[in-house]
Amino acid sequence: MGTSNREMKRDVGLISLTFVGVSGVIGSGWLFAPMLAAQTAGPASLIAWGIGGIAIMLLALSFAEISAMLPVSGGIARVPHFSHGNVVSTAMGWSAWIGYNTTAPIEVEAMLRYLAPHFPSLYTRDGPAGSTFGDLTTEGVIVATLTLLVFTVLNLFGVRLFTRFNASITWFKVAIPLVVSAVLLIDNFEIGNFTASGGFSPMGMKGILGSIASGGIIFAYIGFRHTIDMAGEAKNPKITVPLSIVLSLVICFLIYGTLQLAFIGALPESALTNGWAQINFTGDFGPVSGLATAVGLLWLVSVINVGAVLSPLGGGLVAVGSMGRLAHALARNGFFPSYLEKLNRFAVPARALLINFAVSTSVFVLLPFDEVVSLNGAAIILSFVAGPIAVAALRKLDPDRERSFKLPVIFLTGPSAFVIATLIIYWSGWNTYIILAGCLLVGSILFIARMSKAGLSEMDIKPALWMIPYLGGMALISWLGSFGGGSGKLPFGWDIVVIAIFSTAIYIIAVKGCLSTKEYETYLAEEDI
Repeated sequence: MGTSNREMKRDVGLISLTFVGVSGVIGSGWLFAPMLAAQTAGPASLIAWGIGGIAIMLLALSFAEISAMLPVSGGIARVPHFSHGNVVSTAMGWSAWIGYNTTAPIEVEAMLRYLAPHFPSLYTRDGPAGSTFGDLTTEGVIVATLTLLVFTVLNLFGVRLFTRFNASITWFKVAIPLVVSAVLLIDNFEIGNFTASGGFSPMGMKGILGSIASGGIIFAYIGFRHTIDMAGEAKNPKITVPLSIVLSLVICFLIYGTLQLAFIGALPESALTNGWAQINFTGDFGPVSGLATAVGLLWLVSVINVGAVLSPLGGGLVAVGSMGRLAHALARNGFFPSYLEKLNRFAVPARALLINFAVSTSVFVLLPFDEVVSLNGAAIILSFVAGPIAVAALRKLDPDRERSFKLPVIFLTGPSAFVIATLIIYWSGWNTYIILAGCLLVGSILFIARMSKAGLSEMDIKPALWMIPYLGGMALISWLGSFGGGSGKLPFGWDIVVIAIFSTAIYIIAVKGCLSTKEYETYLAEEDI
C-alpha cells in the first residue's frame, strides 16, 4: 500500500549523505578526465580543476541554502517550484530527469567496458580505432539490464540499506584513486613535464576554460547534486545538507586535483612528442591504466581495474536512487501522473524507480554510447541555472524563515553563480546546446499536453517568461561562439563579456519576476516542512 511524500523517512546522516555526493562525483570520470583535461589545457588543467571547483561550489551553495531551508525530495525539480512555479520547475526537472536516466546507463556501460577484455562476448568487435570493442551485444544488453535491475532493487528496500551499501563502496572508490596518485607521484614524477611542449599553459586561457566543460571537469563535479535530491530524507537537514554538499566537493577536489598532478608528472617523454593535444593511451582499460602500463607499473593496472568496476558501480547506484526521487518530485509538480507520488512500505518512490528502470533500459537499445554521453551532459547542465535565481527570490518571498546557512553577499554571489552556470552551458558548445534545445522542446510538448485539461490558469506562465529570452539568447551566443561547433564569429574574450552582461540582465529580470507571496505560500502549504 502506498504512502504519501510526507511519510518519507529521515534516515540519512551526515556521513551517508556526504558519501552519496562523493559517490556521484567519483564515478567513471576519474578514469578519463585527467587525460581529457590535459589534452585541452596541458599542465594548466590543474588551474581548470580549481576554477571548476570554485564555480561549482558557488552554484552548490545556492542550492545548499534552499535545501536546508526547504528540505524536500528531488530538490533539483522542487527548488524552482517554490520560487517560480510549475513551468520553470518542470523545465528544470525534465532536463535533469533526462540526464539522470542517461547517467545510470553511462556508469553501467563504463563498468562493462572495463570487464569486456575478460568477458569479450559483452561487446561486438567493431570498435573505433584503438579499441577492440564496439556496441553491446545481446548478451551485453542483458547483463547491463540486470545490473540496472540490481541497482533498482537495492533502492527499493529503503534509503538506509541503499546508503549503507553505497558507503561501503565509496571507501574503496576514494582509496583507489588516492593510491594510484601516490604511486605515480612517488615512482614516476617528472617536474619537467610541467614546462614541456609549449610550457605550463600551451593552449592559453581558452584551453583552460574549454577543459572545464569539454575536459570532463564540470561533469565530474556536478555529481554533488545527489545530496540535494535526497535532502528530503536527511536527518537534521538544516545542518546535514549544506555541510554534506561542501564536504563532498572538497573531498572530490582533493582527489581529482591530486590525480591530475600525478598524471601530468608521470607522463613519459614519448607521450609529449606531438604536443599535449595528441596525448593518447590506446587500449581497453582507459588512459590512467594505459599510463601505468607505459611506465612499467603493471601491478598498479590491476588496482586501477578494480577501481574501474567499483567506481561506476557506486555512481550508477546513486544515480538510480536520485532519478527515482526526481521522478517523484516531477509527479508532485504535476508534470508526471500522481501515480508516481506513491511510496512503498520502505518509504521510497518504488513506482518512480520502476518507470525509470524501463526508460534507462531502453537507452541501451536505442542510443549509441557516444550519443548517450552527449545527451547526459546537455540535459543536466540547464537544471542548475535555477538555483541562484531561486535563492534570491526566496529571500524576498520568505525573508523571516530560519536559514541555517545563507549564501554570503548574495547581491554579488547570486548573479555570479548564474553567470557561471550560463558559461558552463556556453563552454559545452553549440552542438551540445542543440541537443539540449531538442530535449526542452519534447518536454514542453509533454507539459502542454499534460496541462491542457487543467487550462492555462493552472500554468505559472508569467514567472517563466524570462526563460524565452534566456534560451533564445544562449542559442544565438552559442552559435556565434567558438566552442563545440560554433561559427567563431564572436571573438574569444568578448564572448565572456557578452555572456556576463546578458546573463546578469536575465538574472535580475528572473528574480523580480518570481511568484507572489500568496502563490509561494500556497505551494509551501503542500509540503510538510
